[in-house]
Amino acid sequence: MFHVLVSSCLLGNPVRYDGRGAARVHPVLAEWRAQGRVVALCPEMAGGLSVPRPPAEIEPGADARAVLEGRARVLTLDGGDAGPAFVRGARAALQAARERDIRIAVLKEGSPSCGSGYVYDGTHTGARQPGAGVTAWLLRQAGLRVFSEHEWESAQTCLRELEAGLLG
Repeated sequence: MFHVLVSSCLLGNPVRYDGRGAARVHPVLAEWRAQGRVVALCPEMAGGLSVPRPPAEIEPGADARAVLEGRARVLTLDGGDAGPAFVRGARAALQAARERDIRIAVLKEGSPSCGSGYVYDGTHTGARQPGAGVTAWLLRQAGLRVFSEHEWESAQTCLRELEAGLLG
């Protein structure tokens, strides 16, 4: 049985920057929880950030890869650089995945850590841009299949294919 890495906030845990959760109710998630498949992780907390914490976005013109390579910052609304914590959190997520042979992650869309389809553009104005957060990018580079909380069925299909030996 494969486990699935899931953003802790999606399980309702109050770990987001504003001290709230982002609980999602979905039959796939309920099934995985009942089966004991879910491994919850908040990369930002794993990287040492507190709750609550200032909102943060990857700086304008940069991407997750640049943050991981130390060429870009993750700027907080108050001007601080949370990049090192985001990198530590991404590495902690990858370590957790490797320890449990996790091959699928369902992460919080839009997050500078967990976004898989879009992130905010770094201006703290609510503008979105295509891209991935630091953790999502690192997990993908390591071969994990990363989905957002809007893609439960696709993640379930992928899990079934993995367990049937159809995917490597």
